[in-house]
Amino acid sequence: MSHPPLPTDLGLSKLDSALLNILVKNGRASFAELARHLGISRAHARARVQALQANGVIELFAAVINPEKLGQVNSTFLDLVVTPAAIERVAQELADCPEVVSLYIMSDLRSLHVHALTENAASFEAFVHRHVFNRPEIVSVDCKTLLTRVKNRRGGARL
Repeated sequence: MSHPPLPTDLGLSKLDSALLNILVKNGRASFAELARHLGISRAHARARVQALQANGVIELFAAVINPEKLGQVNSTFLDLVVTPAAIERVAQELADCPEVVSLYIMSDLRSLHVHALTENAASFEAFVHRHVFNRPEIVSVDCKTLLTRVKNRRGGARL
């Protein structure tokens, strides 16, 4: 899967953008590989990566795990409407659940968008019984299970 190039209007030099594009595709690229691709010294590549880390542009290097290889094949998206007074508490409680792989508080300040990964429909049902059902602060639920993954973002800029 190819990633779009990072925008250069973020105050990044062309060299830093090129470096980040390589790292998005291969976070394990060595300083020597980066230097070779970019036509710079290995020391310069290391210095640029360290500067990008120090400035918070690179937050972390992480492994991208294929959930299907771990038996997590049921991918479900929930849109929850929560009473505004409880939204941060509910968001944190759900974020602490191992089934929840991403969770966002939306701009209306009363909606949560949740992505859950479970082994099957029964384990998803157990998750919602434990953490969603019978909670008066959750006003409504819209739930959809992934049918086919056409494109997904693995790594890259959080823009």
